Amino acid sequence: MTVDTSVKRSVLISGASIAGPALAYWLHRSGRFEVTVVEKAGALRGGGYPIDIRGTAVEAVRRMGLLPRLREAHLDAQRLTFLDAGGDVVASVKASAVAGGVAGQDLEVRRGDLAALLHASVRDDVEFLFGDSPDTLEESGHGVDVTFRGGARRTFDLVVGADGMHSRTRAALFGPEERFHRYLGYCFALFTMPNALGLDREIMMWNTPGRAAALYATGDHDEVHAFLTFHRPEPPYEALRDPAAGRELFAPVFADAGWEVPAMVGALRDAADPFCDTAGQIRLPSWSRGRVALVGDAAYAPSFLTGQGTSLALAGAYLLAHSLVTRPDHTAAFAAYEHGLREFVALNQGLVDSGEARLFPATAEALERRNAMLRGLVTLPAAPPRPAHSALTLPEFPAA
Repeated sequence: MTVDTSVKRSVLISGASIAGPALAYWLHRSGRFEVTVVEKAGALRGGGYPIDIRGTAVEAVRRMGLLPRLREAHLDAQRLTFLDAGGDVVASVKASAVAGGVAGQDLEVRRGDLAALLHASVRDDVEFLFGDSPDTLEESGHGVDVTFRGGARRTFDLVVGADGMHSRTRAALFGPEERFHRYLGYCFALFTMPNALGLDREIMMWNTPGRAAALYATGDHDEVHAFLTFHRPEPPYEALRDPAAGRELFAPVFADAGWEVPAMVGALRDAADPFCDTAGQIRLPSWSRGRVALVGDAAYAPSFLTGQGTSLALAGAYLLAHSLVTRPDHTAAFAAYEHGLREFVALNQGLVDSGEARLFPATAEALERRNAMLRGLVTLPAAPPRPAHSALTLPEFPAA
């Protein structure tokens, strides 16, 4: 296949959270692509829970020139305190000791802060379409014919789904999510609530077997990020598709809970920003078909249990862009992207099986083992960084 590299190729990216704008940045920087980003939300989503940027992903944002701003936005939680059923302290440790991060190098920022920085880096250079999304994708010899939900019809050389774990792009390519979703046994809810305890840059986590509740104060003295999770052998997919029903899953599970949990359950009912879902992974045999590819959670969500979703999205966007820029034939580019990233994804998804991410034990025996480990962290040196976080070395990006 011969491709005229003097003509810019058009790319539609579905999703404007993390992976989408990061991919748009690198494609635009190459000077070889005309990029459009479509986002179903009516505007950029601000706020949001804290996310981690570790290892290889730190190098990705450094190459984008965003590292100084992200250092300024770093939340720098000072301690993580674990509580028992009655609210008494089990252990209080440095947050990095549990996460396996590298103090002074790895980052934790609000998801909205990262999204805003990524958007600002490309908003003047690429087309953004908010309040819309692709409805149908039909590949032809000359590209992908896209019909948008708003009624517009356009043709692009390539389409990339960066539309999250519940990706409509992936469903259009490969079918229902259930075929590729690996349920990890937990339901969770994230939301904000008043900072009644006056917490400051710290995390408090209450646990009983199969249940956990956490409050994370990120420096805003008025509000905290609240988190509820519980073990459930079978996924309640139907309930979680209905936001109101999703909220109601948590009240009966935590009915007898102590500490601040009753107030948290009440706050969840009234929260303006609840996010209820299951802990799960996406495992696909291929991340592309024809002229359409997937990046980030749409292709390889690792679950919040690994803390690596954002880092995989940033590294994946970089490698996909690099492959498209260095290989004019999209088939070869998508193959190179998968070949270069598969092992990195597998290592990070595997963190849920290695025991490194099991902060939410489902049995009393497992909870006691975890607590013993935490007590050891108080007196022992912090755990070394997880090798999976830095297992990928990014290739140099070609000059424009």
